[in-house]
Order: sequence, then structure tokens, then C-alpha cells
Amino acid sequence: MANSFSNIGKVPELRNRILFTLGMLAVYRIGVFVTVPGVNRVEMKNLISTGGTGTFLGLFNVFSGGALETLSIFALGIMPYISASIIIQLLTVVVPKLDQLNKEGEQGRRKINQYTRYGTIGLSIVQAVFISTWLGSLGRGGGGFSAGEVVADPDIWFHIMTVLTLTTGTAFLMWLGEQITERGVGNGISLLIFAGIVAAMPDGLTQLFARSASGDYDLLNLVVLLFIAIGTIAAICYFERAHRRIPVQYTKRMVGRKMYAGTQTHLPLKINVSGVIPPIFASSILMFPNQIANMVGTPWMQQVAAALNPNDWRYNVVFVALIIFFTFFYTAVTFNPVDVADNLKKGGGFIPGIRPGKKTAEYIDHVLSRITAAGAVYLAVVCVIPVLLQNWMHVPFYFGGTGLLIVVGVALDTVQQIESHLITRNYEGFTGPKGPRIRGRVSSGRGRR
Repeated sequence: MANSFSNIGKVPELRNRILFTLGMLAVYRIGVFVTVPGVNRVEMKNLISTGGTGTFLGLFNVFSGGALETLSIFALGIMPYISASIIIQLLTVVVPKLDQLNKEGEQGRRKINQYTRYGTIGLSIVQAVFISTWLGSLGRGGGGFSAGEVVADPDIWFHIMTVLTLTTGTAFLMWLGEQITERGVGNGISLLIFAGIVAAMPDGLTQLFARSASGDYDLLNLVVLLFIAIGTIAAICYFERAHRRIPVQYTKRMVGRKMYAGTQTHLPLKINVSGVIPPIFASSILMFPNQIANMVGTPWMQQVAAALNPNDWRYNVVFVALIIFFTFFYTAVTFNPVDVADNLKKGGGFIPGIRPGKKTAEYIDHVLSRITAAGAVYLAVVCVIPVLLQNWMHVPFYFGGTGLLIVVGVALDTVQQIESHLITRNYEGFTGPKGPRIRGRVSSGRGRR
């Protein structure tokens, strides 16, 4: 492993990409501590902490990397961009023009990305308006705080400044993520969420050991927590690397004047093709209506807020249903069995015992549906385990299954991309003498179609 890290420094392009990524993440973490003008960050932190880590505000604060508790310029986080991506992908299925753009290659994808950016700005403005309105409503007794404690002067200029600042902060994060994806290593949007969750882990460990030292939790609870955390991480690593191999046979081919003999290979289908996207999508979908419900004082909206509390069973039922839906939806969007079958047929390949063309597409779709169902169940179980621990066993699980899934999944993807750069430069990198030890989603899933 020491040689692997030394090899990273020997590739100038990879070294520059990693340094660029770390620099952009450092800019993001610095911005988290820049508070919106007119807000008392100390009182804001007290307001968020009174809700606890299991409430909506605590969950939103985790995904924003701790930016909400200080109401920083990045308080909205990257969630508006993710919500806009969900809306655009849903519209791509039902709007023929967007579906046509999606099939036009790079130029069409750029146009769709432009629509996603516009949607991000619109959603950011809406959420920023609700946040500024919520801060102003604290003066009427909301949450037991007064606006004078959290906000110095909640006048019209404060609302305008808050909306502009939060919207600009989200737009900057969107640009930051795109720059990391293009000029750094890994997926920029996922790395921003990853950095926010990892940054909160030391504080969670400190709280855990402090409460253990004070006698709130005994040794048995800590041992159970340790085994559950290790087991969850092991399960995530196993399922993220697991895939079903469909045998593929290629016939003899004449290329120019050379005759190529038939070969046997396989088509790898990942159990979890969608990766960490479904829980992120599901969390962002549930955050948006809950945010509105908590900021509007009508009684029926308060009932919605109570039902969408992360500690409520109704929230978990909806959360699991959304995870399963987005697992199948994202897999259907990113993997088309008909295209795969056509490519196999054009290349002279076929699945033994299956007729090329339509029958091959139906067989691949059948296999993909079965393994996607297993992947959806795996994602749902991993994401609801912390809730069961907190509600039934009273185990202080601070980090959450969704957070662990994002951290481990993004780490595996990033290491796989680093490994790919090393392999292209004839370095072993993170691979051993028997081949690569880590299979990311690109190499073993969508990258081999």
C-alpha cells in the first residue's frame, strides 16, 4: 500500500488532479464556516442542537456538512441540484423532446445539464425564501426562540440578502462539483456530500465517548454499536463489488485479412447498478416537503411535518418505498438491455442458449430485474438499520446507514478512478499481482457495455 501511494506522486496528471480535488474540498469546508449576514451563529447552533440528530433539522444539517447549524452561505448544500436532477430525469421519461436530447450524445447531455442548472437555481430560491421566512417566524414564538436572538434585524433587506446569499452558495457548490468531476478525481457532487459527512464523524465520536464516560451508555451498547458498524461497512463493500456474470460467446470474425477465433467472456451486471443515488434521491425528496411543513405554521402542515419525522415509522415506510423506486428507476435510465443486446449482435456475440436480438434483451432484462430487486432490498436495509438501533435498542448510532453507504460507496469509486489512472500509466497502483482488488461501478458495471 505504501508503494501504491508513492506511485500516485509519480504520475503528474494524477497528482495534479488529486491536489485540485483536495483544494476544492478545502474551499467548500472553509465556506461552511462563513455565516449569512445578520445571523447569530451561536444561537442558530443552539436552535439546531435542541432538535437532536434524529430530527429533520438534524438530518438536513448532516447532509449540508454542518452548514445549517451556523446558517452558512452553503446551508442549502447540494440538495437543490440533486432535486433538480431528479425532476429532469423524471421528465426525460415522459417528455419526448428531453428524451430525444438524451439520445443525441454529448451535445444533448450538455443541454440537459443546462436545464438542470436552471432548475437548481429555481429550487434554491424557493428553499431560501422558506428559510428566511422561517427565521422571521421565530420571533412569533416558533421553536421557543425569538428572531432577536437568532437574527439581529429580520427586516425586508435581511430576507433579500438571505435569499441571494443562499442561492449563490448553492450555485457555487454546483460549479465546484462540476469542476471536481472535470478536472479532479471522482464525482464532484458525491465528494461534496462525502466531505460533509466525514467532517461530522469526529464530532459524533467525541459525543459518543463523552456520553459513555458519563454513564449514559454501558460497554455492551458500545460493543453492539461497533459490531453493527463493522458489519454494515462489510456488507456495503460486499454488495458494491458484487455482480452477476452472464456468459457471452463470440463467433469467428474476419477483420481485414485476419481471422479472429471465437472467444468466451462475460457481461458483468452489478447487483447495485444505481450505487448511492437512490438513498440520496429519497432523502432529498423527503427533505423538501418537510422543510416546507416546518416553515409554514398551518395545522395540517404541522401534521405532515410530524409524519415525516425521521423517527416516525411512516417516514421510514416512505423512505424505503422511495429507495426501492429510485433503485429500479435509475437502473432503467442508465442501463438499456435493448442497446446491450444490439451491441452484442453487431459484434458477433451471443449468450449461449439464448437467441440474439429481442430474446437476448428479454433475458438480460429478466436477470437485471432480479438482481436489482436484491440491490434495492440491500439499500433499504442498510439505510433503516440506524433507526431500528435508535428506537428499539437505544444504541447511539450517530452516523446513519445512509451516511455510511455514501462514504463507503464514494470512497470505493474514487479509489477505482485513481487505480484506473495508475493502470493507464503502467503502474500497479492499488492492484496486486493477481489483479485489481477493488472493482468500482465504472469498471464492472456501466463501463463495459
